[in-house]
Amino acid sequence: MNVLRTEWLKIRNYPAFWAVMAMTALSYPGINYIWWNIYKEIVAKQTATGKIAKMLLGNPFAYPETFHTTAYFSSFFVFIPAIVVIMMITNEYTYKTHRQNIIDGWSRNQFLLSKFYDVVIISLMVTMLYITIALVIGYVASPKPLVNMWAQPQYIAYFALQTFAQLSIAFFIGFMIRRSFIALSIFVFYYIIVENLIVGYSKVKFKDIGRFMPLEISDRLIPVPAFVGRLDEKAYNASLAAIPTHILLTLLVISVIWGLCYYFNQKRDL
Repeated sequence: MNVLRTEWLKIRNYPAFWAVMAMTALSYPGINYIWWNIYKEIVAKQTATGKIAKMLLGNPFAYPETFHTTAYFSSFFVFIPAIVVIMMITNEYTYKTHRQNIIDGWSRNQFLLSKFYDVVIISLMVTMLYITIALVIGYVASPKPLVNMWAQPQYIAYFALQTFAQLSIAFFIGFMIRRSFIALSIFVFYYIIVENLIVGYSKVKFKDIGRFMPLEISDRLIPVPAFVGRLDEKAYNASLAAIPTHILLTLLVISVIWGLCYYFNQKRDL
């Protein structure tokens, strides 16, 4: 509790933290609302095209499919809470608060544990936001009475694991670089450009070896929504079958990241 209280004192008057969290709170429902409206516009057309589209698409935002669909679209914006994570760790070194913690009696392990708690709490906050979005959209989009509402709860766990894994990667970059602007630039550049290029190129040239890239491993916990999967059911079923493997790989990535953080935290100078 002392560790958590200290972390709260660090962020409660930190405007940038609340600004980026506000961006998160807007972007996650925003992207889902946009796609929901696109879907409604398509199926609302009283033409042959609209009727065929409704038959093929089904209702991806109704229960229980809403948990899968909203998890997929929400995962596009994990880089926003990742900015918060990077800022929180790099600020420790910018303002020397990590040294003050040690002077005040914390051990190196307690300092790292406090950062671990930060990543866990932010991951839980983002997951709760996603659950709220899924429940609201699902309630509005589903025919009444509601049936099979909780038939796909596994996507809640997949989303939480994916978010924690990718925020852990962001933390590791900030922890190693220590400079906010440089760490943010590296993470965003890698997240948006580098890994996507490697994954896309490997699908064509190297039998999809890019699936073992750090972010891609957890990305594949949440395959494309079912309505997209109907375009290639063989590939979609294969992606579903691969989820247990990617759960294990994601847990391995998390363990390696925090193990490296522990090692460097013990060895490096304050």
